[in-house]
This record gives sequence, C-alpha cells and structure tokens, in this order.
Amino acid sequence: MHHYQWNAEDYRQNSSAQQQWAQELIAKLNLTGTETVLDVGCGDGKVTAEIASHLPHGQVIGIDNSEAMIALAKREYPANRYANLLFQRMDARELKFSGRFDVVFSNAVLHWIDDHIPVIAGMYQSLKPGGRVLLQMGARNGMSEFMAALEQVLTLPQWRDYFAGFSCPYGFKSVEDYQTWLPAAGFAIKRLELIEKHAVHSDAEAFKGWIRTTWLPYTEQVPQAKRIQLIEAIATQYLASNPTDANGRVSVLMVRLEVEAEKPRQQTV
Repeated sequence: MHHYQWNAEDYRQNSSAQQQWAQELIAKLNLTGTETVLDVGCGDGKVTAEIASHLPHGQVIGIDNSEAMIALAKREYPANRYANLLFQRMDARELKFSGRFDVVFSNAVLHWIDDHIPVIAGMYQSLKPGGRVLLQMGARNGMSEFMAALEQVLTLPQWRDYFAGFSCPYGFKSVEDYQTWLPAAGFAIKRLELIEKHAVHSDAEAFKGWIRTTWLPYTEQVPQAKRIQLIEAIATQYLASNPTDANGRVSVLMVRLEVEAEKPRQQTV
C-alpha cells in the first residue's frame, strides 16, 4: 500500500467537518465510562482524545499507519497528561490485538483501504466476546458530484498523461459488501445505514484546502509545481455545477456508510 505524504498539520486545519461528524458518532457509542476502546485510523488524535474524555475509568488506544500522524498525536496528547490515551503505529489490516477491547471505533478512515476483509477479521479478533464495532466511512458512489468534477478534469489534455493507468485508490464499499463480510468474520450485524452528510466549507479557499489535504493520491500524481493548478482546476470544475451559497460556502454531498455489529458472547462452533 502506498504511504501518502500526509501533512499532519495541514490536515488538522482542514478537517473540521470530520471532527463534527466524529462527535455525532461518539455520541452513538453511549459509553458508560469504563470501556476499553480501539480507534482505528486515529490520525492526529483529536477524535481519540474526544473519546478519552468520555472514559474516566476506561482507556482508548489510537492506531494509524502514518508515522507523522502518530508523532503529532503523541506530541499533542502526551501520556503524562492523558493517562487513559495511548497511540501506536499499526496498520488497520494487521491489527495485533486479541480479546482486548469492548469497542472498536473508526471514523472516516476505512475508505482509504481497498481490502476491508483483513480489517474486519482483525477487529473481530481485537474484541472481547460481546464487544462491538461502530464504523463510519465514505460509501460507494457517496461523492458522485465531486467525483464527476474530478474525473472531468483528469481527462483534460494537460492532466490526462499523469493519470494514464491510474485507478481510484479508495475503497468505497456498499451496504451489500458489509452484509456479506461481517457474518463471514463472525459478527452479528446490528445496523447498516447510508447517511447523507453535507461537508460545508466556509469558502472556496477552505474547499481547496480540503482537496489539497484529502485527495493526495490524485495530487501526488502531478509534479509539485503543478499541484496548486490541479487543485484550482478541480475546484473550478466542481463550482461550475455546484455554486457557492449566499454566504460563499461550498457544500459537498458525502454519503456515509455506518456500520454497527457485535461479536457474539457465545462463540458458535
């Protein structure tokens, strides 16, 4: 898997929508305060710290495969000040835990991974019997308008050579995928839901910041000197068919796949 050159600081400043959605998702955990939680793909640790604040008698471990993100998280939330919060570099497809967690949580991460089957198996293994998962990620065809604008730009003569043989690196999955994969891994499905969200960017600059920080697989295909130009082109193309509102804000529809499942207490043989 390609390791993108995450700019952790830049990401932190351009991830306010993710932050708000994370808080809504954390509320759905209904934590009692004693749980042990695994946050898969913790990024800069902001959301993990939010979970930790709900766990006065519990603990949360955040894992991410980006060294830069884990380093930032450890700097921002040092162990001596956050006793119930730990960060560790680990790949979501190679979780190294066994029967350790009450809850596995993941927000806006799993669409970065193409093959979810090893992730689901690792989550199952990480949980105690009776433990549960709550996951939210981009759904298949969940950003059709933005993707349409992006695809149009990539076919233009000045860009298309950079994208010859390039395929979308994201693993946007469907309800049907998870209906198959969860039981196959041993999980009991509680809820599979598609949720419409509008990511609202305060202005065109903020929208470009979001493209710059979240669409790295695309921007990294072109030479550094041309990246700003590519981002401008994508933003312009999108805004042509999705103009700003009266306050200059840019809205992007993102359909999310939300998953709740449980590891049965009694293992069926």
